[in-house]
Amino acid sequence: MIPGRFQGKRVLVTGGTSGIGRATALAFAEAGAAVVFSGRNEAQASEVVAAGEALPGSLSFFAADVTESSANQALVEEAAARLGGLDIAFNNAGFQERRAPLADQSLETYDRVFDTNLRAVFLAMQAEIRVMLADGGGVIVNNGSVSGVRNPNTGLALYCASKAALLSLTRSAAMEYAGQGIRINAISPGRVETPMMLAAGVGDRAAVAATLPARRLGTPEEVAAAVLWLASEEAGFVFGHNLCIDGGFLAS
Repeated sequence: MIPGRFQGKRVLVTGGTSGIGRATALAFAEAGAAVVFSGRNEAQASEVVAAGEALPGSLSFFAADVTESSANQALVEEAAARLGGLDIAFNNAGFQERRAPLADQSLETYDRVFDTNLRAVFLAMQAEIRVMLADGGGVIVNNGSVSGVRNPNTGLALYCASKAALLSLTRSAAMEYAGQGIRINAISPGRVETPMMLAAGVGDRAAVAATLPARRLGTPEEVAAAVLWLASEEAGFVFGHNLCIDGGFLAS
């Protein structure tokens, strides 16, 4: 971590109470940024804030269900008000269904997957882009998945489809706003050990890791490092890109 790398930067992280979102919010604060993060679990949020107390930057929490349009708008407006603007947004909130054949998935599960993985990002980007346009520009990073590029296994058709749509949305938005000072990109984690992955019924983690060229699962901190790079000036000529952090999965 480069000290002060994001000093003075104003950052919003959705789904920041656990996993990749938590690691990214803390990484930005460690690099000097002022961070507002969202989520629905206030106990977890308090732990994140406590973990960041000794860091150079700052962390504050705003409870929001980002699948709701009004809540999404309120989150972005509150973040911009607290921070005095918005330089960087990481749209990370996601949901993965438990594995089951497509014919066995319910409409309720379909709605939850697409509302969280696609609709929420669409709503967030709309609000973030408006704030950033008024402020002279900014950076948006969306959390996709290697499952949106290549389905690693059966039983997650809804998750895979929602992430493929998210990557397409990211590329389209990137081209629309590249000339207006807003850089939009995506990351696509592979097998990263997070609460969401474990809740989906991953099974034997050692067996899963053995299928990857890297022979191990990734960590949320490794994904956070990729987000910070895409958000940094070092990636200033990167537009509409999907950066995969997957232990070699897509290359194999």
